[in-house]
Amino acid sequence: MWGYLSLLPAFLALWAITGVWTVFALAVANRSVNLTEGFPYISLCGSYPPQSCIFSQLLNMGAAMAAWICIIRYHQLRDWGVGRWFNQVILWTGLLCALGTSVVGNFQQKNQLPVHLTGAFFALFVGNLYFWLQLFLFWWMKSLPQPGAPWIRPLRLGLCSLCTILMVAMVILHHWPLRSASAACEWAIAMLLFMLFGLFAVDFSCLDGCTLCLQPGPSLSPPPASPISLQVPL
Repeated sequence: MWGYLSLLPAFLALWAITGVWTVFALAVANRSVNLTEGFPYISLCGSYPPQSCIFSQLLNMGAAMAAWICIIRYHQLRDWGVGRWFNQVILWTGLLCALGTSVVGNFQQKNQLPVHLTGAFFALFVGNLYFWLQLFLFWWMKSLPQPGAPWIRPLRLGLCSLCTILMVAMVILHHWPLRSASAACEWAIAMLLFMLFGLFAVDFSCLDGCTLCLQPGPSLSPPPASPISLQVPL
């Protein structure tokens, strides 16, 4: 029985895939990009209004959902017995991916190129690393639960491998320069990462909900047992 939390990764994948192709369609329709000159990068499609506004909102909401998924995954892995140090490395890698996605949306390519490229690096390259760390974890700790069908794990391995190959190809093609082919690789990488996030729906299928528990931390100093009076000689 799938819990409602399993819908979040699936919704993120659907939201992101539909959203970026909508931005592409708007950019082509209002001639912000010219397909006769080559296939555009995702960021180029989202650099000009009105689709730049949609692009920013799309990626900001997507980044928020991705961060929430990473946090839920962290607590799930913790409950499965994953060590705190490695689990936190995975968590912060995922959060950097989410942060980079938001930066890409808010700092358009034509306005702040260095910041935009930094965000793209976190969103794509660190995002791919996040899923490789997940795979390494399950290879290293074979006792971890394996939700879903037996083909889910090989599918994730295939998607991560293809994503890495396309990243290398994207960088090489960009510097040759074969920009249209490089842009096509970027679009494929984005779709693969969205699919990998969506596959968390399988892992979250056993979750019915989550509860936030607050625990008091250690006090810096013990409270006084009784009121203290201060006498000042006159």
